[in-house]
Parts: sequence; C-alpha cells; structure tokens
Amino acid sequence: MTASEWSPAFTARVAEQLRRARKAAGLTVAAASAACADQGLPIPATTITNLETGRRTSVDLAEFLVLATVYGVPPVTLMFPLDTEAAMEVLPGQEVPAWDALAWFTGETRLDHPAPEGSPREALDLFRAHSDAVTTALTSARMAKERRRKATLATDTGRRDALLETVASYEELAGDDVRELHVFRDRMRERGLTPPPLPAEVAFGEPSEEGRG
Repeated sequence: MTASEWSPAFTARVAEQLRRARKAAGLTVAAASAACADQGLPIPATTITNLETGRRTSVDLAEFLVLATVYGVPPVTLMFPLDTEAAMEVLPGQEVPAWDALAWFTGETRLDHPAPEGSPREALDLFRAHSDAVTTALTSARMAKERRRKATLATDTGRRDALLETVASYEELAGDDVRELHVFRDRMRERGLTPPPLPAEVAFGEPSEEGRG
C-alpha cells in the first residue's frame, strides 16, 4: 500500500471501529452527538455520519478522543482493533500482527535491553512498574486488614490467638510491600518524574507536596 493509499485506509479502519463502538453502546448518531456536547466538545451529527460513511477521510484527534469516551472504549483499540484483524499496516508498507501494532503505539514493545535512562520509553516503563507496585501493596494491605478483621471476630480465645499470629506475618509482608513502593516513588522523583497520587490505604508516610517543594 502506498503512502497516499495508507492514510485514508487507516482512517477508514478507525471510522469503522467508531461505528461499531457507537452501535455497541446503543447510541444513535444524534445521541452520540449530544453526548459529545456533554463532554465539552460538540460534534455535529453530520460529522459523525460523514466519518462513518467515508465521506470524511481524516479524523480530528480531539473528536476521536471524545467519541472514544462517549462510546466507552479505550481509544487505542479503535486504532488497532484486536478482535477484527490479525495483522494491519501500521505504517505505509509495514504490516505487522495487530498486537505488535498496538504494543508499538503504547510503548509495550519488548526490549532486548533496558530503555536508556531519561528516554520517553524509560518513563513509560517506570510508570507501569509503579502501577504494578501499587497493586501489590494494595493487595497485601487489604489481605492483612481482612485477616485482622477475621481474627478479632473469633470467639474462641485459642483460635483468636492463632489467627493473630498469622496476621502478624501478613502485616509484616504488607509493610514491606508498602515500603518498597515508597522507595520506588522516591527513585522516580530523583529522575524528575511525579508519581501519581496513592490510594489512602498505602499513602501513609508519603511526603507532603510542601515537603517536596
């Protein structure tokens, strides 16, 4: 496919996915248009229709993001649908498996070596690792809390004492996971990155904004 052919073909694929997403959301074109206005960016019904029918051969980025929000789908899946195409031309003359195309766009392509320090890819990898660390810490903290709750409800003294001994190990593990999370966040800050806010359950000990200023 030539460059002149690739651009409208890419737009047509996105437009078809937008049409499918609208129908899956149970929205008429008029309802979708109204919902876009509610999101703060009015998109005329004629614009949506022209895009879906191919009369419009380009996609405005702002409109694309608002339509994805209205339809309740991740924007990237509209560009690189995994359920309809096994492979796609990600760039002119460069056809790859659909997942590889999506992974390229989101920065999840496998690397043989760590991304260079300070590179955009390294920042992506750090934020993904942070998300995993938050999930781990939350899981540990919630499990320890639930174990303690069950222990305090035990009516038999012997069973309660045994449960509380088990709780101690769960709380120790949770504490380790939370500390590791905060160490990781400190490393992110040292690299000039701002970690996302933490859920209250694992935010204790987090320095205040004033303290970091």
